[in-house]
Amino acid sequence: MRLPIVTRIVGIFLLLFSLTLIPTLLVALYTRDGEALHFVQSILLIAVPGLLLWYPTRRRKDELHNREAFLVVALFWILLGMLGSLPLLLGAHLSITDAVFEAVSGFTTTGATVIVGIDNLPPSILIYRQQLMWMGGIGVVVLAVAILPMLGVGGMQLYRLETAGPMKDEKLTPRIAHTARAVWVIYFTLTVVCATAYWLAGMSAFDAIAHSFSTVSTGGFSTHDASLGFFNNPSVETIAIVFMLLGGISFNVHFLFFHGRGASSYWRDPQTRTFLIVVASLIAAASLLLYFGGTYDSLLQALRYGAFQVVSIITTTGYTTTDFSVWPFAIPLLLMFAGHLGGCAGSTSGGIKVIRMMLLGKVGIREMMRLIHPNMVRPIKISGRSVPKPVLDAVWSFFSVYVAIFIGLMILVMATGVDQVTAFGAVTATLTNIGPGLGGVATTFHDINPVAKWLCTFAMLLGRLEIFTLLVLFSPVYWRK
Repeated sequence: MRLPIVTRIVGIFLLLFSLTLIPTLLVALYTRDGEALHFVQSILLIAVPGLLLWYPTRRRKDELHNREAFLVVALFWILLGMLGSLPLLLGAHLSITDAVFEAVSGFTTTGATVIVGIDNLPPSILIYRQQLMWMGGIGVVVLAVAILPMLGVGGMQLYRLETAGPMKDEKLTPRIAHTARAVWVIYFTLTVVCATAYWLAGMSAFDAIAHSFSTVSTGGFSTHDASLGFFNNPSVETIAIVFMLLGGISFNVHFLFFHGRGASSYWRDPQTRTFLIVVASLIAAASLLLYFGGTYDSLLQALRYGAFQVVSIITTTGYTTTDFSVWPFAIPLLLMFAGHLGGCAGSTSGGIKVIRMMLLGKVGIREMMRLIHPNMVRPIKISGRSVPKPVLDAVWSFFSVYVAIFIGLMILVMATGVDQVTAFGAVTATLTNIGPGLGGVATTFHDINPVAKWLCTFAMLLGRLEIFTLLVLFSPVYWRK
């Protein structure tokens, strides 16, 4: 392990992150909300360690290896949570536990919050929370690979660890830096269009920008305690549904659309097609159950609330327009399991990802066929291409470890004194990066104990980095020479 290479890149990342606090500092100065000094302090407390890590090793240009890439990405995300909590610790006057929880929730686009009274927060703190999500949605490491030529060497290793899904070697362009830039251009474009649409639908310019950050990133933070329910505006909800779905679709498919392949690119992609079919089916089921269960008087009203909540949860955004945890039948549980499925690989959504569930389903069908025809040879194919065995092995490994981690975390959270329903909701909400859960965490994590909050913070990092990137650091094999 060549630690100088690791410290150089982590130092660069921290310096880059400190620069992203300048816009929030400008908001504090413009609005005179009293937070300017806190942001200056935070910038210094983040930039100085970054400078100390980078400067002594600034001349090291060695190629980054896979083992070092794991440590770089994991270290940076952990440091983001710790140092990114500074403005919340200083400005929102949260405890260390709550500030770290809130910052990690933002960066991992989970959207779970411990803050009660969001409407009363200073504007600069509000926009800072939203900005955390926007940066975390597509990945700060991806941003660094896109704009820092000095990370051209080893950039592919970092990009692979940040990219969600089992097929991590796919590139949109021949050069990884160009791929990262293409992703960010699409991401930025969607954000601008979303903000404009929100503003035209009646939001203030501040709310429109803030909510565009957390919609396209499928994060779910809001500038109001009531989330998007604060606006009670069907047009706003429709815009949110459209852009949550776009955030939940692979950016590879968006790339094809933006480069002239047409809207049919979305339907031709098997993962996107499956995702949209699942979403439509869940909307129909939830809306009919809400209507016939008497929750809403009209089918149109049931469709309005059912469609919004289904899309919000399956894309792991976590916006709410009503308390879905009190809906009848098994609808809340259905939504939680939809969150485990998540969006498409290569999107900003969390969860297991649609492509993994597709591959698991195909393997399951093949194994049943082998019971009838033991000598059958049937490759697993996606889009007409055979899926390599290592990818299938990785999918099975991810799924088995995911289930084991979920059960283990739920037991640990219950051991801290949290009831079963709340523990299930809390671990589901954080491991899948949904945000809202069930029981005592249906609207906020404020009331659960500090130990449970730290466990949920760990779950958010595991979910965002797809488990193995973080878990590999706990393996003795990783640290052997």
